[in-house]
Amino acid sequence: MPGPGRFPYRLIATDLDGTLLRDDATVSGRTRAALDAACARGAAHIVVTGRAVPWTRHILDGLGHRGLAVCGQGAQVYDAGAGRLLTSVTLDRRLAQLAVAKIEAETGPLVLAASQDGLEGEVLIGPGYREQGKGLPAVRCTDVEQLWSAPLNKLYLQHPALGDDELAKAARSAAGDLVGITMAGENLVEMLPPGLSKAKGLAIAARRLGVTAREAIAFGDMPNDVPMLGWAAHGVAMAGAHPELLAVADEITASNESDGIALVLERLLAD
Repeated sequence: MPGPGRFPYRLIATDLDGTLLRDDATVSGRTRAALDAACARGAAHIVVTGRAVPWTRHILDGLGHRGLAVCGQGAQVYDAGAGRLLTSVTLDRRLAQLAVAKIEAETGPLVLAASQDGLEGEVLIGPGYREQGKGLPAVRCTDVEQLWSAPLNKLYLQHPALGDDELAKAARSAAGDLVGITMAGENLVEMLPPGLSKAKGLAIAARRLGVTAREAIAFGDMPNDVPMLGWAAHGVAMAGAHPELLAVADEITASNESDGIALVLERLLAD
């Protein structure tokens, strides 16, 4: 049990997009203040995101976050203070190519992008891939074979006709015995190393801090956050979250635009 004046949880895990970040990719002053107050009372804050480190580092720097971050859907544990990777899991490229072939046998041709491993790994965008419009750096390729040229932490899948939920379901059915499949947002169906999830990466990061799942609260908004909310003692979904996440959450707070994280933390601080 927490001591007098201690925050009720020793670990606060927050997804980024749609959760900690507002739609303009900023964090409100109110949410920053609530996180600072909780950390001042003994909690550790870990950012847990589907973005790989190169797409996350500038946000962590802007927040002044010097602790750990779990990136790439759990593939990378990153020490923001030291600027180095502590763990990194890669997607077997031959296995991924086989999985793509199995999915395409059921759905027809896919459109692909690839996230390269490492601190400086690039995101390679294959022909026809629809970018996310968030101003994130990516390299457009004219030859799909370039996507397989270096070690990867994940593959992004799109389909010209199927919606995200339909594509994720079809991909899981066709190749779920070979790879992990998750949906992280609009046009973000992702292929991962088998068994990988945000919960796996978060458990590794928490172990480094000497914290257990029973001492953690987690916030998220999409299906890729389901394992993380299931791992933590208390899982909080943002208003407007995907139905898969709402179904497993212990609590639903306000949206990312309405300081949903701050509302929960302020209540716990007051208690």
